[in-house]
Amino acid sequence: MANRKVCIVGVGKIARDQHVPAIDASPDWELAATVSRQGSVEGIPTFRDFDVLLSERPDIEVVSLCLPPQPRFQYARKALKAGRHVMLEKPPGQTLSEVHELQRLAAEAGVTLFATWHSRMGKGVAGAKAFLAGKEVTGGKITWKEDVRHWHPGQEWVFEPGGLGVFDPGINALSILTEVLPKPVHVIRAELAFPEGRQTPIAARVEFSRGVSMELDWLQTGPQTWDMEIHTTEGSAVLKFGGNELWIDGQAQPAAEIEEYPALYARMAELVERGESDVDLSPLTHVADAMTLGRRVSVAPFAF
Repeated sequence: MANRKVCIVGVGKIARDQHVPAIDASPDWELAATVSRQGSVEGIPTFRDFDVLLSERPDIEVVSLCLPPQPRFQYARKALKAGRHVMLEKPPGQTLSEVHELQRLAAEAGVTLFATWHSRMGKGVAGAKAFLAGKEVTGGKITWKEDVRHWHPGQEWVFEPGGLGVFDPGINALSILTEVLPKPVHVIRAELAFPEGRQTPIAARVEFSRGVSMELDWLQTGPQTWDMEIHTTEGSAVLKFGGNELWIDGQAQPAAEIEEYPALYARMAELVERGESDVDLSPLTHVADAMTLGRRVSVAPFAF
């Protein structure tokens, strides 16, 4: 399935840092065009209007949406109705119902819809899942702390409705949790810290069933923390560096070789070839539940 043509929509930080290099290195894909109001990729045709792209480039089979979640639904809807396969950067939408509608449209059009969770492709995730399979979970802790000014410089959309706030990185942890646990958990309670005048939280504490907890903070400078520990009656698994390093009972484990975004595009190639979709909404469900159950706490104003 070599050289299928793909278009990136939204040429921002994540597209430049991850999507473009992954496509360039892939034997399956050719970056044939981009759509962006301002950005571009050197040597690649750029469209400012998505409708024009869909009209003028029927040869492009796949659209990879790297836009913020707020406008993503309308672009995905147009692409699916035009018969294009669609990759969704995480989170797959602002709401669960949006993505349910996209699933319906994809099935109706007979095309692939892939809701990507890049952290599930972390080099230690598959090993953690294999270790935990069939075991009884007795507790766990997620600590996800990073610097929003570094990872989202000046990106005001993260604090607008639908932007998820600190759950934008936190959902990466939830995508790993929902992948590796042998049985699902659910949110019991949450505390959400909203900066004065902002619409999404900048920190959060969430408690789940089975003794699992999560602490999120978007103001950590210096070394960043993306760690998860899961305890069972038969030992413990610790994932560090966003799922890319696995320790079992204190012993470092071999890691997978392929990087996260190349693995996503390899998975997309498989899905298109098989005529299948892959849309797991369990991480977004946890976020929605935390927002529903969360006690809101007002904290100091935030500015980039």
